[in-house]
Amino acid sequence: MPSIAPFSLPGRFWRGNLHTHSNLSDGALALDDVVTRYKTVGYDFVMMSEHFVQHFKWPIADTRHLRGNDFTTIIGAELHAPVTSAGELWHIVAAGLPLDFAPAAKGETGPQIAKRAIEGGAFVAIAHPSWSRYTIEDGRALSFAHAVEIYNHGCAIENDLGEGAYLLDQLLNEGHHLTAIATDDAHFKTPDYFGGWVHVKAESLDPDALLAALKAGHHYSSQGPLLHDIRLDRKTISIETSPVDSITVVCGNSRTCVRTGRAITSAEFDLSKLETGWLLEKKSPWIRVTAIDNQGKRAWSNPIWLK
Repeated sequence: MPSIAPFSLPGRFWRGNLHTHSNLSDGALALDDVVTRYKTVGYDFVMMSEHFVQHFKWPIADTRHLRGNDFTTIIGAELHAPVTSAGELWHIVAAGLPLDFAPAAKGETGPQIAKRAIEGGAFVAIAHPSWSRYTIEDGRALSFAHAVEIYNHGCAIENDLGEGAYLLDQLLNEGHHLTAIATDDAHFKTPDYFGGWVHVKAESLDPDALLAALKAGHHYSSQGPLLHDIRLDRKTISIETSPVDSITVVCGNSRTCVRTGRAITSAEFDLSKLETGWLLEKKSPWIRVTAIDNQGKRAWSNPIWLK
């Protein structure tokens, strides 16, 4: 049974956070202090996603001076424009922006600035869907993005609005191929830091290599647990993890496969179990894996398209 990407690919996993703030926008700490804290606790890279709002003169943060051999940064920002179906500002994480990227022009919408970011080379993610109260219509308007924040730590601990799977799964069911990222959205005014991250598989820590891997979906997300391997054939999936208490496979309907126990590190499932059940007319074309430890912390694979 072969391993699937990113586990089958050469290179190693690099741990990074793609959404956090300093006092260049509305964070509490200085830029260099924030970046140094991520490096000190063991991250391999970070992106400062300052709110890019021209009215407040909040800039794209230049963190190139903080790069080194064992730690790097990605240039990016949190983009904004009016207005979602709930009457809120769009919040769009864009990693890999050029430093001269222009802020939203008058009349430019969220989907329009997101497309412009992608054209400029960025990896684009839909930020904190629950907190922003995004509807499926909002998701469809950004369905060309690369990813959805499946978990936002700041929104989770402050407002219990950190989950994004509801929007991701609906978009997957409509055939949109997005991946998942977990982030902090840290402002360092509350304990909103070091709670969600991505593990990106790449052959080097070069920012361009990390961005290429993110765009290709060569990553998974975590609050702590590790995904070591996922193997797949036409009928069976095999999963290896760090010690957790639950390993589950979910899909686009209510069927699931799950193994529970104390400090388990593997599970194997017959995928036909996802095809049976009351009133189930068709099987899901995608699945994704979640591992949950004894503290309720999760790791999420990206969606796996079975075709």
